[in-house]
Amino acid sequence: MLTAIGLLPLALLGGWSIHAAGEYKEREQERWMLDLARALSSAADAELDSAVAMLTTLGNSAPLQNGDLPGFYSAASTLVKTQPDWLGVILTDGQGKVLLRTMDPYGADAPPLADPASMRQLLSTQQPVAGQIARGPRGRTAFPVRVLIAGDKGKLYTLTAVILPDRMVRLILRQQVPVDAVIAVRDGARSVVARSRDQERKVGDPPSASLVALMQSSGAEGFGAAVTSEGQPMSTAFTTRSRYGWAVVVGRPAEGLRAAAFERMGVYGIGIALSLLSCVLFASLLSKRLLATIEALRQNAAALGSGAPLTVTPSSIVEIDRIGQALEQAEQQRNGQEHERAQLLDSLNRALASHQTALIHAREAGRAKDEFLAVLGHELRNPLSPIVTSLDLLDMRDEPTTRKERSVMRRQVNHLRRLVDDLLDLSRITSGKLQLDTQPLNLAEVVRHAVAAAPGQQVSLSAPADVWVMGDDSRLTQVLNNLLSNAARFGSSATKVALTADDTHARLEVSDNGIGMSEELIARMFEPFQQAPQSLARRSGGLGLGLAIVRKIIDLHGGQVSAHSAGAGMGSQFEVLLPLTTPPKAEAAPGGGAAAGGLQLLLVDDNIDAALSGAALLQLLGHEVRIAHSAAEALSAVRREMPQVAILDIGLPDMSGYELAAAIRQEPGGDQVRLVALTGYGQKEDVARAYDAKFDLHLTKPASVADLQRATAPIEPVA
Repeated sequence: MLTAIGLLPLALLGGWSIHAAGEYKEREQERWMLDLARALSSAADAELDSAVAMLTTLGNSAPLQNGDLPGFYSAASTLVKTQPDWLGVILTDGQGKVLLRTMDPYGADAPPLADPASMRQLLSTQQPVAGQIARGPRGRTAFPVRVLIAGDKGKLYTLTAVILPDRMVRLILRQQVPVDAVIAVRDGARSVVARSRDQERKVGDPPSASLVALMQSSGAEGFGAAVTSEGQPMSTAFTTRSRYGWAVVVGRPAEGLRAAAFERMGVYGIGIALSLLSCVLFASLLSKRLLATIEALRQNAAALGSGAPLTVTPSSIVEIDRIGQALEQAEQQRNGQEHERAQLLDSLNRALASHQTALIHAREAGRAKDEFLAVLGHELRNPLSPIVTSLDLLDMRDEPTTRKERSVMRRQVNHLRRLVDDLLDLSRITSGKLQLDTQPLNLAEVVRHAVAAAPGQQVSLSAPADVWVMGDDSRLTQVLNNLLSNAARFGSSATKVALTADDTHARLEVSDNGIGMSEELIARMFEPFQQAPQSLARRSGGLGLGLAIVRKIIDLHGGQVSAHSAGAGMGSQFEVLLPLTTPPKAEAAPGGGAAAGGLQLLLVDDNIDAALSGAALLQLLGHEVRIAHSAAEALSAVRREMPQVAILDIGLPDMSGYELAAAIRQEPGGDQVRLVALTGYGQKEDVARAYDAKFDLHLTKPASVADLQRATAPIEPVA
């Protein structure tokens, strides 16, 4: 490697020099080809000028000037015989009408002109014109050279010499060029007039697409890559600066130029490789003197790593001798560290075993806690369900004598339901299972509805018409309900809610005139189970979970929540910041559906009180209800008459509600029944399991009147 590093600058310098020389040679080749194209273009112009001069001399001869056409025919025929490359001379009048052709007998009918475009150009410009290569009636290719002649009394004639391309071919062959070069003289339409290779087959051929592109991109002359009509890539130089609009193209095979460059680089690379090999061999001979000592050091280093004793041999090389001494010192340090490490490992193993045991106990405790909270929610919601349903029945009957008692019962039941929801939400938060169903929503509407639904509180609201955020409607309602409930529990008699918005955020402020907070309480109030100090009577109630849940919900929305207070007795202020979003496009309101008619319902619940109260409420809503307290009773009732809606409890004594749903679906007509799960299990996985079991709707106990109306909404007919 040291040898290679030493040779690297030289190799790079040499490679760069060869590359620069190759580029210089390519530029010289390009200059030579372009000069050759220019020289051939000048030579072709000279040949055409010669033809123009002879035609001009012929036109100024006495017969034509005197209007003696037979005499002119004789003079033109004599001139053609002296020019072996001329097929003939054509005389036309000032409008291009053929008067005579030396290729035909005098007075014979003349065929039409082979290149009328060049005749029109001559009459338009009145300058000599070299026309396009064309194949005549007798199958021979030739090109016209035309001049305008003023005859007797100013009468205009045109003289045309029809010339074989052989003259231009000889012009190319006179050039001393490499045998692999391809030279072509092309007319104004870029068709081949003369070519150094395959003249007979290629005469009159149009240019290749690559040559056309090169000429269009380079201007009057240039150099670049093109492909011949045979498909061979060429380095091509061309010029179109002929006075007659003709072009000369010179090409050489591109691979030949690249091959020369590769050959130079190859020879240079072989030389560098041989030099490197020689240096490596010389360095290897020198290195053998150190191999034995280095091998001994390697063995000692391996012994040091494996714990074996060292056998250090003194060396005459000072640096290697010092390495040996360092290895001996390292051996002494290793022995001391091995003893310390053994003691540390023993202590670590004992600590790790204790930690793993504690971790297992913690996991078991966490799993037991989650199971306990799920069962607790189910067991608390089951008795709440008939109580809430009974209250709904009483409210619907609206007996004046029980309004006060019903109001008390409704407040206490809502308080108990909130406690259960807070416990389950805390479980979701700690396990990371709390998720949001976000969509663009008008936070102003959410705030207005939540304030309007606040029971028994004096709340003043200040809010604009629209404040759009990306959020979960129910969770943001829960946030505001928790803040209002917190204000009511801690002595607020005049709560203020203010909603504002700036360029980026919505700001929701809830202020009260309650007992206020200390700085110590503000620092920990968003933690679970933290509350302001209370008397033994605990008039305010609650578990200290509401604000912890508020912070988690706002965090999941990408917002912030903070609290402020001037001190005890000075009230509290809570501020919620949420990022704004773009309002959704307005959609046409759906047409109103028909009012729900009475349905045939089957209510399955092993809790007799819940079943009876739920059936009474559903009957009061105008439905026909049958009751079953087990899965067997439910299946028997289904087989007697298939209901339109079946509301099933999940925890049944003989089979689960999921199994009962599957059994109902298998009965004749069971796929037309709307299945509603009504259960005390309200975790996210419980909802997902219900829908996996082909339930159409999942309701969590206690179900409100609105929930039951949703469950018995009109059923769309099956297409």
